[in-house]
Amino acid sequence: MTHETPSGPVGIADLSPLARRREQRAWYWYDWANSAYVTTVTTVLFAPYLISVAREAAVDDRVQVLGFLPVPPGSLPSYIITFSTLLSALVLPLLGAVADRTEHKKQMLAGFAWTGAASAALLFFVTGDNWQLGAFAVIVANLCLGASVVVNDSILCLIANENERDRVSSRGWAFGYLGGGLLLVVNLGMVLGHNALGIEDESFAVRLSMLSAALWWAGFTLIPFLRLRNYRPTHVVPEQGGLVQQSFGQLVATLKDMRNYPVTVTFLLAYLFFNDGIQTVIASSSTFGAEELGFGQSTLIATILLVQFVGFAGALVFGKAAERYGGRRVILVGLAIWMVIVSVAYFLPEGQVTPFLVLAVAIGLVLGGTQALARSFFSLLIPQGKEAEYFSFYHACERGTSWFGTLTFGLVYQLTDSYRPAIFALIMFFVIGGLLLLKVDARKGIRDAGNTPPAVV
Repeated sequence: MTHETPSGPVGIADLSPLARRREQRAWYWYDWANSAYVTTVTTVLFAPYLISVAREAAVDDRVQVLGFLPVPPGSLPSYIITFSTLLSALVLPLLGAVADRTEHKKQMLAGFAWTGAASAALLFFVTGDNWQLGAFAVIVANLCLGASVVVNDSILCLIANENERDRVSSRGWAFGYLGGGLLLVVNLGMVLGHNALGIEDESFAVRLSMLSAALWWAGFTLIPFLRLRNYRPTHVVPEQGGLVQQSFGQLVATLKDMRNYPVTVTFLLAYLFFNDGIQTVIASSSTFGAEELGFGQSTLIATILLVQFVGFAGALVFGKAAERYGGRRVILVGLAIWMVIVSVAYFLPEGQVTPFLVLAVAIGLVLGGTQALARSFFSLLIPQGKEAEYFSFYHACERGTSWFGTLTFGLVYQLTDSYRPAIFALIMFFVIGGLLLLKVDARKGIRDAGNTPPAVV
């Protein structure tokens, strides 16, 4: 488009890249916001604190769940997280279908985030033997977190074109590691140094830390809520009834239609395997470090923080590499590094901190990068107008199968009485995931979904 000036026709600049950049910068902040809850609450503080509260209520080392299920306090957090994970796997696909049929995605994102943050804030009031309030708070918070992430991931497709997805997804993931790591440093400092800060009760410092994560989550969600735009739904198939009934209809239609996108399904299967391996390594690393290598709490805390901050750099490095070599190739390199990590872990010497920290650096480098690029690569394989729905399957399947890795780890340990073969056994998840990813024809899958392949795939 041009306009005339005395010197002749002059083109009008295309300002859409600038508008997208502004929205992308706003979008990064939701990863920053919710990661504080994940690191401070679910990763570090919730489980040991709830166990201590449940022990106050225990009779013969058991608490009654739902009034009739006796559960040892030490197992309670694992059961709560597992229940909330499976519940979200059932609910998320319907929420994704609803999100695709409304233009108010940023309101949905903020609504789920603020409800989750309000539930997380209830943990501040978990005192004495009131473990039930803590269980309720985390179940609701985790469910809302999963729903908000589905909506947030679907927005990526609206604010970044095909050539921008890897960069934008990686920067968002990097923001998450940085934000989660910074608040975790503050909170661990408050918990470990509570006496120096004039806080006599350590449990109060823990509750205050969990409250800070909830406030962080809620407060920084304001940035994407205020700065993102709403987009009208596209390519929506008409269905009968109200919004919920229409969403059920769309969900059924999408499940039938997925067979027309075999490349997308193949990548989803690959992701389920290698992501399960990643999640199990992270979940089991503290146990491996403490029980097999003999490290104390201070070493393990330092390792968690190291992974967080290296993960920030790793996500950015992987994003840059994907711009040059393509997301699929870089993910495959990341999976090869994961195979090396679990192999080296088998031979780590007991009681030597330096090799353990070197391995933590390697984990940090590939952890954020592989997950961020998986998100952006999957976004290219989604038919237009079904972004939230497909991302809901992405996250629901992840949650529904997330127990395979931990089951494998537990069974191998039970059979061998050693965590070394248990951690090495996880290599099969990276091998199977990598082999499936090798079968993914990226350009075909992107075109089949009706999208334009980026310059480098």
